[in-house]
Amino acid sequence: MRVLPEKPDVKDPASVSGWLKQLADVAVSAVHPDTLFSPDQLPARPPGRTVVIGAGKGAAAMAAAFERAWEAAGNDAGLTGLVVTRYGHGADCRHIQVLEASHPMPDELGEKAARQMLEAVRDLGEDDLVVALVSGGGSALMTLPAEGLTLPQKQAINRALLRCGAPIREINTVRRHLSAIKGGRLVVAAHPAKVVTYLISDVPGDDPTLIASGPTLPDNTQPRDALEILERYGIEIPDEVRQHLISDDSAPAPDSPGFARDETIMLAKASDALDAATEAARGAGLDVRVLGDNLEGESRELGASHVAMALELQQQIDKPLLILSGGETSVTVLGEGRGGRNAEYLLGAYTALKGAPGVHVLAIDTDGIDGSEDNAGASFGPEDWSSSLSPEQYLARNDAYGFFEQLDRLIFTGPTRTNVNDFRAILVLPRNP
Repeated sequence: MRVLPEKPDVKDPASVSGWLKQLADVAVSAVHPDTLFSPDQLPARPPGRTVVIGAGKGAAAMAAAFERAWEAAGNDAGLTGLVVTRYGHGADCRHIQVLEASHPMPDELGEKAARQMLEAVRDLGEDDLVVALVSGGGSALMTLPAEGLTLPQKQAINRALLRCGAPIREINTVRRHLSAIKGGRLVVAAHPAKVVTYLISDVPGDDPTLIASGPTLPDNTQPRDALEILERYGIEIPDEVRQHLISDDSAPAPDSPGFARDETIMLAKASDALDAATEAARGAGLDVRVLGDNLEGESRELGASHVAMALELQQQIDKPLLILSGGETSVTVLGEGRGGRNAEYLLGAYTALKGAPGVHVLAIDTDGIDGSEDNAGASFGPEDWSSSLSPEQYLARNDAYGFFEQLDRLIFTGPTRTNVNDFRAILVLPRNP
């Protein structure tokens, strides 16, 4: 864990901004795969083969960390397998193949990777072991359409879901029921081999079946649930997709006996990142209030509501207060601007704050990429208020990236190779610090 200064110089905006960025680094470091695998978490070496598969923004780093831990435990038998991650999120592995594909819009390489994964686990026996390394982003990266459906159909539906503001739970429900590999279908191909799944959660509530749409875990939803979601958001449903959702019965039942031997291990989640940040901030002498690790909702609206809370609390405090939250918000896309959900949250907060003194705000995506942009997020303080820019106009066209680019307050970290979704921090200073 990085060591923070004892306390930011609250009279120096640059000191506050730098301190918040360091705090975000502490949070991300706490959930990085390099720190997560310990000898007591490793499965026993099987009599047969050990095949590693995985998908997600943290999958390559998880694979590299698992290889190191496996060998350190004295397992000299070679590993085989493959994982798929987002372009630019790879890591060096000795035995496990690392593939890269597109996120958030799936592409042909993601489809190819999913087919290769199914082939890698076919024809295994009871003496074999499958290790699944699953993290957020795996749904888009491991895209294999169900029989009778096409990749362009899935791409169109995925694009519409991302633009309509649907929460990730609903998006992944649809993805599972249009897939030949998600919703436990990958594990059906692997059985009777034992499957041990390691997870880094990016979903509010940390439901294992929702992370990367649960390729190795049973699905508790039904095809009709996916159909209802598409109809509710007014998304165009091709005839083949509609017929599939009416008649599909390919998902394994949650009580299927094949799941009984399997294990699921949660390596990291949003609360771990918030706990690390809380510990660091309290060590620096700040009061901390955590709003939760599972917040959802429209990004700009959540930003405005958090600012309103900060201004109310500012009237009651006599020492700096840090407000932390995590989760995954949504953006309803109405314009053609640039920006992910964290930048949009910040622009909603900026618009509501109107330059009021004593409130500094940061929001990043812990994977280092906010939406489909090249920034992790952004931050701002009272010194960044500009009367020459109209935040309302930027919000109207969903151009939070352009707004904070004008202010030179975008945060660039590059891929972090982990993912527990949003990390938000608001430092509230008393009226007379």
